[in-house]
Amino acid sequence: MCRSIKTLFNFEPPATHEEIQAASLQFVRKLSGFQKPSKANEEAFDRAVLEVAEAAERLLNTLVTQAEPRSREVELERARIRSAQRFGTNR
Repeated sequence: MCRSIKTLFNFEPPATHEEIQAASLQFVRKLSGFQKPSKANEEAFDRAVLEVAEAAERLLNTLVTQAEPRSREVELERARIRSAQRFGTNR
């Protein structure tokens, strides 16, 4: 899994359209191997990002859980701790 794609389900407040778009762009970049597609591939690339974002939004809107919503602040702190453990830095 691409590390820059973050979990978007079960957060309070829910994931925004911009967060879903960003994750979709990262996913399509990973699949295609393009950071920025050529002019010849731009239309297909942009269409894929749109379609992935639509599918992701439908998914997030239909998933259900009994778990308490996650906190973005808590998840961010956990990520900082993992990063410090992994890379030996204290930010």
